This record gives sequence, C-alpha cells and structure tokens, in this order.
Amino acid sequence: MTENPNQPREYDAVLGGESQVPMAAAVLGGIPGVKSRLASPIVEVKIAALSEALKYGDPGLELIIGALQDESIAVKFAAYALLKDRDEPNLKQQFQKYLPTFEFDVITVNAQGKENSRRRHYAHFFPEDLGNGSVLEMVYIPGGTFMMGSPATDKYRRDNESPQHQVTVPAFFASKYSITRAQWQALMGNNPSWLKFEKRPVEVSWDEVVEFCDRLSQQTGKKYRLLSEAEWEYACRAGTTTPFYFGETITRQLVNCHPYPEDPRDGPLPWSRPIDVGNFPPNAFGLYDMHGNVWQWCSDRCHENYNGAPTDGSSWETTNNYRVMRGGSWHNEPATCRSDFRCLIPDGWAAYGGFRVAVSSSS
Repeated sequence: MTENPNQPREYDAVLGGESQVPMAAAVLGGIPGVKSRLASPIVEVKIAALSEALKYGDPGLELIIGALQDESIAVKFAAYALLKDRDEPNLKQQFQKYLPTFEFDVITVNAQGKENSRRRHYAHFFPEDLGNGSVLEMVYIPGGTFMMGSPATDKYRRDNESPQHQVTVPAFFASKYSITRAQWQALMGNNPSWLKFEKRPVEVSWDEVVEFCDRLSQQTGKKYRLLSEAEWEYACRAGTTTPFYFGETITRQLVNCHPYPEDPRDGPLPWSRPIDVGNFPPNAFGLYDMHGNVWQWCSDRCHENYNGAPTDGSSWETTNNYRVMRGGSWHNEPATCRSDFRCLIPDGWAAYGGFRVAVSSSS
C-alpha cells in the first residue's frame, strides 16, 4: 500500500540536508511535522521546514505562502526564495501584500552629465510603523562582493580611500531615505532642528543616532543600527564602479550639492540648504540621496587608510573618538560626494550630519 506523505510518522527523520533539530530528537514527519517546526521560535528550524514543505504539493505550498507573514525577515525571504520563480497570480498578490515592491527609474549620464540611459527597476521593502502616521521604509539590499575604495586613476582620489580591496557584504535592509525630521519626531518626541520641514533629513550627532537606533530596536524587536562603512559604499555603488552611481559625473539636476569650481554648466545655485528627501533619482538598489543633501553617519571608527580593514562588511572598531561620514552634502562639491569619499569626524559633531538605518536580513 502506498504511504500517504501527509500522515505523520512518529520517528520520521528530517529530510533535505542539515537540520537545526537536536541530535537524537524525535521529529514529526509529513505536513504535521512541517507545521510543528514552523511554529518553532528558532528561525533556522523554520527555514529548514520551509525547504521540506515543497515535497508535499499544494498543502506544503500553502505553508510556504503563510510564512510570508512571519515576523522574521529571514523567514519571509526564505519563503520568497522558494516561490519567486513561480507564475501563479495569487503568489504575486501575496508577495505584494507581505513583501511589497516599489518601482523606479535608474538613470545614468555621460561624461558631460547628459542622460544616456534609463531603466525600470524594482526593489523589495518592508514598512516599519514609527507611530503618529510616520512610516520607515526598509529596502532589501542583496548581498554581494565589490571593490571598496577609489582606483588610482581617479583624479580626486585621496590617500585614505586606498588601497582598494575586495569586500563581501551579506544581504541587509537599509532605509530608503535618510531619516527625516518627521520620523525623528515620531520616534524620539522632539525635533532637533528649529525648522519644521518634515520631509527634510534630520541633522544630529553620532551619539543621538545611536540613541535613535536603540529606541527603534526596543520598539520593533529588530536590531536596528547604522550601516557599516563597507555596507554604505556597497549600497551606494549598487553594482557600479564609477565615482557616482549615475556615472563619471553628477549635476545639480541629479544631486543636491555645489558644482565643481571649474564647471559652470549648472549656472547659479538653485538652493543652498538640505531639501526634502526623494527629490532625485535613486540608485539600482532603490536608495535615494546617497550622494549629497546631508552627510550620513556610519558605525565605524575612522582609520587613515584601508590597511587591515575587514573584508566581510562588518564595522571597523578602534579606540579613537572619530567616526566616518559618507555621501557629501548640499554644502560640498561633487568630488566630496563620490561613492568612495570618506569624511572623518568627531563623535559629537552634527552640522550637515544625517543618517540612514540598517537591519540584518537574518533578523
């Protein structure tokens, strides 16, 4: 008689590779076993159960779809990875409901700053409710390997941007925009700027940023933090190797910054202050304003160069009192807004200093 795969077997073994279940433990098999393990508080057990669920046809498929609602980002993406190549219309609806996407244009320019390509992209994100109607959008940044630092051929290269070195960055989520004054107000209960302008990026010290991340972590149960310097450059480049994710140059039609002194093509400055986030095109990961507008704090302590730098995307810590800021600001010319430019700043300094937050995809 053919065995019903949906019937539990009291001492069934876990199939499909390594399991996080303790050795010698009795494991319920079939669909009931998968359901049991999906109820586990251990993320690794849930992910292993999802892989096994595929063997059980439609009942297993329903369990994987249900896992898109899991509170763990890692479980959501494990379910998505198993389903993303399927064409059923109901799956696309579930993705958009529990792991939504947004669409955007990615623009590149030639050496004269003229647009030479425009491509349609999309990115996954999840919303985080900060209260008072304020929502933080966290964009999925796929893991990968890149060359960190500036090449010797870059005429604006500085010594602290070398040597170039290969870094492998695990997947993570980063906020779509720099944290705004409205988002700060919603979480922290105050506005550190005497100006309102709710959609403009907040400008705060490194210690204040750490307090924001701690409070957000407590409120959500996720471990929010600053991007490491390697994560920031990887996220800014979004697969590019040019000084800017737009190409070899930028203009004030693309970035809120000052022009190069030798480059009069943009005419008079249209603004000399931070402006609302999201006014300019994003990069291929769906992140806005990675060049210009306000500086962005990173978690690393500063170093004079990259000798001995981590190659795993982690934050580089020492005992000095300087931190790293990236991206340039409205107050800087384009050379300072390059993907690989590093600004080394005392902890307490806040002028032009904004930030975006990150959370691991394995949370």
